[in-house]
This record gives sequence, C-alpha cells and structure tokens, in this order.
Amino acid sequence: MKDLRTSVDELNQLILEGKILEGFEKFYSDDVVMQDNDYPQRVGKDICRQFEEAFVNGLTEFRGAKVVNTIISDDIAAVEWWFDYTHAEFGVRNYTQVAIQRWKNGKIVEEKFYYNN
Repeated sequence: MKDLRTSVDELNQLILEGKILEGFEKFYSDDVVMQDNDYPQRVGKDICRQFEEAFVNGLTEFRGAKVVNTIISDDIAAVEWWFDYTHAEFGVRNYTQVAIQRWKNGKIVEEKFYYNN
C-alpha cells in the first residue's frame, strides 16, 4: 500500500486537474462520512457522490485552486485549499478551506470541510 503522503498528493493533483469525481471514486471508502462545517453529515459513498456530482455540475467558471498546506499525522491528513470559482447555486466564491481527512486502508473514511460561509 502507498504511504499516506503519496495518496493525499495524488488526490490533490486530481482535484487540481479538475478530476474531482475521478479522485472521489479512487480514494473514498464505500462507507465514507463527509460533512461541511456544521451542516448534516453525508453518510455512504452513494450519497456523497451525488453531492460531489451536483457541486461539479454546478460550476459555471473555475478560475483556480491551490494547495496552501498539507499536514500528515498517522492516519489523518489536513489539507488547506484556496479556491476561486463561480457556481450556479453558490455564486462567486474565493476562499480558503481546510479539509480534515481520516484514512483507513488507503481510502478516506471520514472528511470534514471547514470554511467561512
């Protein structure tokens, strides 16, 4: 199995290339739990995939993304992102976000995103 840093870097690169859904399929567990801030958790890969697809399909302009920082410790990765895009539902967004990921057997089993609304 690849080390965690390699997996996190590969996932981040897919996201930077606009291959968000490809990265989701490759690196997320079937029983993944995802959450944005204090919104309700999304449980299971099927539910989470619908959310990811809706996000990607709602993008009307993507101006940029950058990994600002990555911290790896045991089975946890913290990735600080900067995003700049326009979304059909959320409008113009330019912000930083931190994604905290818990990994198990080479897959993300839990991910929570922290950002200002």
